[in-house]
Amino acid sequence: MSSPAEIAQPDQPQESRSLYLGIQAVDVFVHDLERSLQFYVAQLGFKVVADVVLQSGQRRVQVSPPDGTASINLIAPPPDSDEHQLIGRATQVVFVTEDVAAQYSEWRKRGVRFQHSPRLRRIKYLQQAPARLAEQTLLFGEQPPVWGGVFTRFEDPDRNSFALISLDEVSRAIEERRRTIVAKLEAERRAAHELEIAKQVQARLFPQVLPEEQTLEYAGICIQARAVGGDYYDFLHLGQGRLGIALADISGKGIAAALMMANLQANLRTQSAIAWDEPERFLQSVNNLFYENTAESAYASMFFGIYDDQTRRLRYANCGHLCALLLQRDGTLARLDSTCTVMGLFKDWDCSMAECSLHAGDTFALYTDGVTESFNDTGEEFGEQRLIDALQKYRGAVPRTVLDSVIAEVRSFSPREQHDDITLIIARCRES
Repeated sequence: MSSPAEIAQPDQPQESRSLYLGIQAVDVFVHDLERSLQFYVAQLGFKVVADVVLQSGQRRVQVSPPDGTASINLIAPPPDSDEHQLIGRATQVVFVTEDVAAQYSEWRKRGVRFQHSPRLRRIKYLQQAPARLAEQTLLFGEQPPVWGGVFTRFEDPDRNSFALISLDEVSRAIEERRRTIVAKLEAERRAAHELEIAKQVQARLFPQVLPEEQTLEYAGICIQARAVGGDYYDFLHLGQGRLGIALADISGKGIAAALMMANLQANLRTQSAIAWDEPERFLQSVNNLFYENTAESAYASMFFGIYDDQTRRLRYANCGHLCALLLQRDGTLARLDSTCTVMGLFKDWDCSMAECSLHAGDTFALYTDGVTESFNDTGEEFGEQRLIDALQKYRGAVPRTVLDSVIAEVRSFSPREQHDDITLIIARCRES
């Protein structure tokens, strides 16, 4: 006999051959749905899948064994119908278990009626009479040369009978499946535990103590979309009243981005001793290390600034990142645009610096695209203008309050699942 694959049409699309196909349910006709429902749920341990009244007014209850692979439709047909004559007959439904004896014992204690105790059978198909061979083929499909197992039959309250069997191959398959599930659950448990450790480790990579400055107050936050992510911000004490401010967005997401974020953080911190005197060489060194230690396609956009607490001047390099926003006290807005390209893509990388002055009452904001690209239900972005409006609204508050208020507006605008890391730094020049 040809297999289904052999008889498939040669020009049949590949997609249609791999479509899901399964058995939803078989019909079993009963006298009393409530009595049958009590039997299948309380005595057999089945679960109710559906309990509905059709347009015809007929009630249909669907129950399923614990594995849930197929269901039984319990139907109480009218007494004068053909289906009513099918109540109380041997069904063609076969239940498979790994241990018939154990299931037999458990169900008997619950009052399930069996036609006979479990029996052992080892059948060689070639020795079967044609009628018996046809019956076995109907029940179990293709004809293996030999199979062994245990079987019995049980009845429901209407004397509908069902086969309960265990087969050697099925038992082995169930045991293998159980081992596979246990191994999978253990692997998932270990992965979740390791991810939690990674989350805690990464949390320690963000600044734990903020260097105190006389003329600048500031705050930062990173809200990751997953347990770990690729956004990074930092505040580096450079000595002599100088503060390094860094914010970066690593390409990619998840564990891979988190590892690159840790690499970039380590590079910045270990090389920061020369940041003030030779900022270009400092950033070129960071780029070279990042380039050498990451994959070809890996990169990071970054804003790095050095604030001088005495002169209130900011020297910065915007390495392919979103423009920083400088909201001046008089309401004027300045954008600190890119001065060079992203880090990590090129070994020969040119770094250009720029400089600006900050005055008392000025507010300075750095952010990643997780802020401006947060979407609402209609697909609209939060956008730069809403961020600017929020900064204007809260400009008189301390940075931590501004930070919390802006994040609250983003969350209100985009209340659904967060799809990207949200990182924000707010700094404000103190009054003289």
